[in-house]
Amino acid sequence: MGILTRFKDIMSSNINPLIERTDNPEKMINQYLKNLYLDLGTIKAETASVKAEEQRTLRALNECKVDQNKMQRYAVKALENGNEDQARNFLERKAALDTKESELQAAYDSATANSIKMKQLREKLSADIQSLEMRFSVIKGNSIAAKSQQRVNSPIFDQMEEKTKFALDEATALAELRRDPFEELEEPERTKENKRDIDEELNNLKKQLGDGK
Repeated sequence: MGILTRFKDIMSSNINPLIERTDNPEKMINQYLKNLYLDLGTIKAETASVKAEEQRTLRALNECKVDQNKMQRYAVKALENGNEDQARNFLERKAALDTKESELQAAYDSATANSIKMKQLREKLSADIQSLEMRFSVIKGNSIAAKSQQRVNSPIFDQMEEKTKFALDEATALAELRRDPFEELEEPERTKENKRDIDEELNNLKKQLGDGK
């Protein structure tokens, strides 16, 4: 029953304020969870002996009450038979059993209280473990996300991004160079107009030459 000596401390314990003040909540929660699991294992191991003590004291108390009733009946029977001395003897034995009953009742009450405390400790630790595991999971997730964001914001990531952009630009330029130079392109409107002007001028020159002959 060693764990019961820490009943008040365990029941009043609250890790949350400590987590809020620490610089490394993940490490603190992890260590605290280990301690909780150790205490929970101790509680499970000691619960059996506490329950056994409760059953033993209850059995002894019930047996004492049975013996008390017997002495009472025997005393009545002795008086009915006119044997006062024997009746007195039975009543004296019953009185001793009355004292024993008080002691056994106190032992049973104590054992029952210990059994209840063990249950309360088990429920408290189980609830603390569940709560801390959920909080640990959240903190762990936030830590991973923060580290990922730090990598994104790091100079190395910027360099990688620049290299990626450069490679894309280089690939685009190579694709432009490899394009068919004889690929038909739509002739700009201005080029068509220039061509018409030249054809007209050429015809005019021909006419002039013809007139000169």
